Amino acid sequence: MYNNIYVKDWVEQMAALTQPDNIVWCDGSEEERERLTKEAISTGEMIELNQEVLPGCLYHRTAENDVARVEGRTFICTEKKEDAGPTNNWMDKSAAYAKLGALYAGAMKGRTMYVIPYIMGPASSEFSKVGIELTDSIYVVLNMRIMTRMGKVAMDFLGDSAHFIKGLHAKKDVDPENRYICHFPEDNTIWSINSAYGGNVLLGKKCFALRIASWLGRQEGWMAEHMLILGVENPKGDVQYITAAFPSACGKTNLAMLIPPKKYEEMGYKVWTVGDDIAWLRIGKDGRLWAVNPEAGFFGVAPGTSMKSNPNALLTCQKDTIFTNVCLKPDGTVWWEGMDKNPPAQAIDWLDKPWTPDSGVKAAHPNSRFTAPAKHCPCISDKFEDPNGVPVSAIVFGGRRAKVAPLVYQSFDWEHGVFVGATMASETTAAATGAVGVVRRDPMAMLPFCGYNMGDYFKHWLEMGKKIPNPPKIFNVNWFRTNEEGKFIWPGFGDNLRVLLWILARCNGEVDAVESPIGYLPKAEDIDLDGTDIDLDTLKGLLSIDMDSWTEEVKDQAAHLAKFEKLPEEIKAQYEALKKRLGV
Repeated sequence: MYNNIYVKDWVEQMAALTQPDNIVWCDGSEEERERLTKEAISTGEMIELNQEVLPGCLYHRTAENDVARVEGRTFICTEKKEDAGPTNNWMDKSAAYAKLGALYAGAMKGRTMYVIPYIMGPASSEFSKVGIELTDSIYVVLNMRIMTRMGKVAMDFLGDSAHFIKGLHAKKDVDPENRYICHFPEDNTIWSINSAYGGNVLLGKKCFALRIASWLGRQEGWMAEHMLILGVENPKGDVQYITAAFPSACGKTNLAMLIPPKKYEEMGYKVWTVGDDIAWLRIGKDGRLWAVNPEAGFFGVAPGTSMKSNPNALLTCQKDTIFTNVCLKPDGTVWWEGMDKNPPAQAIDWLDKPWTPDSGVKAAHPNSRFTAPAKHCPCISDKFEDPNGVPVSAIVFGGRRAKVAPLVYQSFDWEHGVFVGATMASETTAAATGAVGVVRRDPMAMLPFCGYNMGDYFKHWLEMGKKIPNPPKIFNVNWFRTNEEGKFIWPGFGDNLRVLLWILARCNGEVDAVESPIGYLPKAEDIDLDGTDIDLDTLKGLLSIDMDSWTEEVKDQAAHLAKFEKLPEEIKAQYEALKKRLGV
């Protein structure tokens, strides 16, 4: 564990800065998990749940001021501002080290520093990368154990190499005014201070696997994307794989763990989950794009997860799971809004206060979480640990649009597909903001997670397209078209498989399509409606293009694209071509 001189020297430097009382090197063993769990329960950092009903499960509460990712306190720290780009918060690298260094000074006095070596990606894959996170939180250690391949396995993988991502986390005072999550992509370094919430402190997740990895991917010729990975198995046993990017509140995890409609189950169709959140994409020796899920677990939003909305997710977190900021029932189990229609008569809410259904407040925080091992997922793919990953047939973008985007369409080619991804958007819901229908653009669902200038990010996508001999086809989906009463027209959930099957049929050259100004649309009769309440005319409406809506859409796209001073010429040309095809 200790024989990598580069790791040893860096740990010593960070310990000299933060001054912990003890340093513990994590080995990932079962004995270590039991010892740390026991310690965390004894201090109140964790609560042991009912081990008969939820074996191996723990409960944790964060501070009331520390319940979500803080984009306003998240920075890309480089020498030049232009390298961070217009969509990231930027801090001068030297200034950031000085500012945070002063906060870290003595921050671990009276505490233990845990050294967590971990691998992002399968332990046997040449594409995987090692990180070391230093933290003073047992909560972080136990979560990283679930979310990554952690401990001795990572140090063995690293060997005597100097190439690892350096992550430093200190809870300090959990002070929101001095909370910072800083990324130094030029130095392969992440510093997080004054937070104890998972999204800000599990540094292997968005910090490493997207922000730092996207920078590395551009340098090394691969892609780190905010995408699920799923496999669709047909009745013959053939499996094809799809990656998909969606902004929040668009059903990403539900799609990743989709359960086919009964008709398709009986025919022999299956859907396999490779990943629910992040994909690392590389060109394989066969000229196709291959995807790996760098994570080992799911960090899922609890509210709304139910046996109806996502049974596979709920079943995954019945064992060895850490629940954060949910509601604690008297029997030592958990509950959250949307889990079922039977709220407990009495419980303890996420603020550690007595709760009843008449309390007038939510029992679980809206962003409460479960951290669950992917290996417990009933539909986990047998390729989950495959060092090569899986070959990608289709890339899917999507968003929540009431009128604009049809149910599904295919881009004309890779370059057009990059434009579709670069302009993808969702409309806010009342639940999200109070303002309904406000369009928020989130290119490739990477707006909060791209570790460098997004203009250069678009360019990297375009360059990758030129390098992939057999690129995936690119599609856009929209499960959220509404009728005049504001009700969703498409049934969604498992029935989304019907659309995925059309997408794969297009990839396989099995069906024709109709050319439209925005891309290739399905012929309505090529999407199977048997077993739904949708008729052919309704489907034709879902596949229609409303010209008034698209006239407004291109105006909004123009304002969005104007933000990028390094916008590639190809994207500009695609925008002009769209206007011309629409006649606006």
